[in-house]
Amino acid sequence: MPGPMRGKGIKAKLTKENLKTLPKLLKYLFHYYGFQMCIVIFCIILSAIAGASNGIFLKQIIDDVINPGVKNGFDSIRLPLQRIMIMMVIVYSIGILAGLTYTQIMATVGQGFLNHLRRDMFSKMESLPIKYFDRNPHGDIMSRYTNDVDAVRQFVTQTFLQVINTMVTILYLIFMMLFFSVWLALISFIGVFFILFIIKNIGSKSAKYFMQQQISTGIVEGYIEEMMNGQKVIKVFNHEPETKEKFVELNDQLFTDAKKANYYANILMPILNNFGNLIYIIIAAVGFVLSYFSAYNLSINGWITGNVFITVGIVTSFLGMSKQFSQSISQVSQQISMVAMAMAGASRIFTLLDEEEETDNGYVGLVRCKIAEDGTITETEERTGHWAWKHPHKADGTVTYHELKGDIVLENVDFGYYPEKIVLHGVDVYARPGQKIAFVGATGAGKTTITNLINRFYDIADGKIRYDGININKIKKGDLRKSLGIVLQDTNLFTGTVMENIRYGRLEATDEEVYQAAKIANAYDFITRLPDGFQTMLTHDGSNLSQGQRQLLSIARAAVADTPVMILDEATSSIDTRTEALVQSGMDALMHGRTVFVIAHRLSTVRNSDCIMVLDHGKIIERGTHESLLEEKGTYYQLYTGAFELE
Repeated sequence: MPGPMRGKGIKAKLTKENLKTLPKLLKYLFHYYGFQMCIVIFCIILSAIAGASNGIFLKQIIDDVINPGVKNGFDSIRLPLQRIMIMMVIVYSIGILAGLTYTQIMATVGQGFLNHLRRDMFSKMESLPIKYFDRNPHGDIMSRYTNDVDAVRQFVTQTFLQVINTMVTILYLIFMMLFFSVWLALISFIGVFFILFIIKNIGSKSAKYFMQQQISTGIVEGYIEEMMNGQKVIKVFNHEPETKEKFVELNDQLFTDAKKANYYANILMPILNNFGNLIYIIIAAVGFVLSYFSAYNLSINGWITGNVFITVGIVTSFLGMSKQFSQSISQVSQQISMVAMAMAGASRIFTLLDEEEETDNGYVGLVRCKIAEDGTITETEERTGHWAWKHPHKADGTVTYHELKGDIVLENVDFGYYPEKIVLHGVDVYARPGQKIAFVGATGAGKTTITNLINRFYDIADGKIRYDGININKIKKGDLRKSLGIVLQDTNLFTGTVMENIRYGRLEATDEEVYQAAKIANAYDFITRLPDGFQTMLTHDGSNLSQGQRQLLSIARAAVADTPVMILDEATSSIDTRTEALVQSGMDALMHGRTVFVIAHRLSTVRNSDCIMVLDHGKIIERGTHESLLEEKGTYYQLYTGAFELE
């Protein structure tokens, strides 16, 4: 949330994590494109060396062509000049081909890598537990797919290549400067020392604020997403001024972080460029003096050729190399900011990828079966309308089958969304096959929490939950949820046709089964009146339908799933009284022969329940039929009759 995420601890943590993110990102990249990246790096090295060879050719032209030509006549320069020109053509051609090769490869590798990254992120997101989405703003999660992925894209396709090119260029120039003159090289190295000092003090500040800019961007997008979802509530309560004020506060923080990041990044380059020009002037002056007085030159070239004096060719070529050297160092500083932004984004992406997945240690599966007259259960691939729990026993290697009936028992269950805060205390529920169990009580009493435990969106802290006599911890989560049909208070429809949305409950359902499910939910009539009937396209969570119609489609989706256990969480809360009466008759048909858990504020919908449980602060305080609870004249009686005592 905006408040907690602004803490100083986030900065420290990000800085520490960023130190580990670069090798992790490169390992991820090389995992998918190791061979291609080796070719790319080799081509970058060739291209960088070719681009930094100007000084060598310039020195050869001056010392091996022009100076001898002045002494011996210009006819003597033709052959040496031809050799140098041919060598230049070969070297620069190799550099051009290498550059063309690696840019073409990276066009595929860069986009392919992002494709893998998004796939892995989405796959990871689908494997995360519900609690992750409860605790992280959806807009911030979306920011990882957009801003953070885009920052990584720029790093992989541009910055990473530039960094390698620059580093190879720097190393090559260091060698060549020492090769030609140690004295002039020392001047460049001393100048670079001051450049690095400037980078450390200014560049680090830029990097820090670029990291914080990524965090602020995620916070702003999370807030915008939250406000868009709550737009009707904002307008109903005339909360626009406060909403704008909060947005301005968050947006101003983003502005401040972005301004500081770009401020330090923008002033860095002019300072470094001017400092590079100063080094250039100093080398030119010192080189002129040394060459004029034929000073002794300490160099690798002198050891090889025996020429121990500084020449005009050495000074001239050195000027170009020192300029390129200081520019390369300056480019590193510019790239640091981009690397920092990419690492901040990559850190947030890997935080998502490293999240603990929803664990599933279940080994009991759900299979289709045939049941003989003597009760023998046989596994089959055919649709028989019967399901069984396939229970392998590791001890003796045998497999037993238990018919899926819908017998659910909760024994002394404790649960808390956080370990230190328990919200359910000693809950006991006994739901026999075909029974309708209702949960009623004030908001926050724990009604929905109980159903979330049955489908294992969350795991209990203590106690037992048994499904047909099997501890649900032993049942595979996918198979457990396949046996449960759920209608939530908040409907979720997906982009697609009405038929596709209903069929979401069971993808292999036939058209006729979809029609029948719509009739059970009493949604068939309104669907046929839509412009394209069952082929009407729904977008934006079904915004072209009323809230009641969207809920009817959600009920039809549960009907087509045809599960032995149904969970109805305020399933008729968004339906008017007349429609509710129609739906209720369909719901009765839907619930026939099934174990049903009903959560309702409208107590008229639970009157025919086999057992009604009244919850208060996570405890079941009353249980019984509608008639028996009214006779007790306790909490349920007060809820039903509205006879609350005035305090």
